[in-house]
Amino acid sequence: MSHSNPVRADGETESDGEGAAEAAVAAIGRGEPVLVHDAAEREGEVDLIYHAADVTPDAVARLRNDAGGLVCVALSHDVCEAFDLPFLADELDHPSATDEHLDYDERASFSLTVNHRDTYTGITDDDRSRTIRALADAAADPDSCDFAAEFRAPGHVHLLRGAPDGVADREGHTELGLALCEAAGRPPAAVVCEMLDADTGQALSPADARRYADDNGLVYVEGRDLLSFRR
Repeated sequence: MSHSNPVRADGETESDGEGAAEAAVAAIGRGEPVLVHDAAEREGEVDLIYHAADVTPDAVARLRNDAGGLVCVALSHDVCEAFDLPFLADELDHPSATDEHLDYDERASFSLTVNHRDTYTGITDDDRSRTIRALADAAADPDSCDFAAEFRAPGHVHLLRGAPDGVADREGHTELGLALCEAAGRPPAAVVCEMLDADTGQALSPADARRYADDNGLVYVEGRDLLSFRR
């Protein structure tokens, strides 16, 4: 595969647009992870994204070791409503609980942190995989899931609430991941994890993230191309 990674003046990498978006959707449909850069003017981060049903213990290890950010499960607005999952900031009775100083968006998407009730500590690769795949099952058929009976909070898997109208409302990795799931015809449960640079501790640059994708046979796509494809 090519290792050339031309970078535009706005910090995003060049891509083949619709072709990259179609390849990302196909990869999610096959159970493979993809890399998605939101936008240089937003968080300016690349996330490693899986469909939640495909997150094995080995996938959790990859998210820890190769990505390095926070492992989160994004659920659609309707699924969150079915399970009565709140925005975390709305539930915290503490003066630090506010979104008013976010530079990249109007509010964070964080909801509860959970473990599946069949896990032990909840933090191991096996335990987090068990929780994440159970969340995928719950999202596939929310009417048949007693959320409180199956999951406990607090836990080690962070839940994110998707915006009501998805990418039409918000263009974060939460919504981009869910848009990939929808386009692939899969339940609305996406795992997102920021890719960090092991040397600097900062967000991995889009160019370096694209090299990682090339080296590992994965799809890299710019958020703008996914947005264009979905519209």
